[in-house]
Amino acid sequence: MSSIIYLTEDGLKRLHHELDQLKSVERPSISAQIAEARDKGDLSENAEYDAAKEAQGLLELKISKMEDMVANARIIDESKLDASKVLILSKVKIKNTINNAIMSYTLVAENEADMKTGKISINSPIAKALLGKKVGDQVEATVPSGKVKLEIMEIGR
Repeated sequence: MSSIIYLTEDGLKRLHHELDQLKSVERPSISAQIAEARDKGDLSENAEYDAAKEAQGLLELKISKMEDMVANARIIDESKLDASKVLILSKVKIKNTINNAIMSYTLVAENEADMKTGKISINSPIAKALLGKKVGDQVEATVPSGKVKLEIMEIGR
């Protein structure tokens, strides 16, 4: 049984779009590759056919996983979230108390994380340390480079 996945409306739309792309473009493309390889004759020694069948299997697995995600997706209603503490979809401004570096992140579901846009997964070490905390709280997070001490400066939506 799959677990529930929490997404924003935008995240769910992107997931639907990607799933449609896989089903309507990728799947027919691989089927055409298999048909083309099959037309070349002996399948027992046909590397093109084997590669296309393997690609088809991987694609079907990906489609299956994405369909499962869509089926178990729940939209997060931002209006019902407490803005006084760090929760999913919070925009958090934090300060590294060791080097005084200031960073801003938005905490999102794992499949929506994108460091380029400042979106970190709620499953990341920093987000886990911040969840449930309020402005002014100090937390310690264990990151790959060691332990880091952070102070929450602002929480927004």
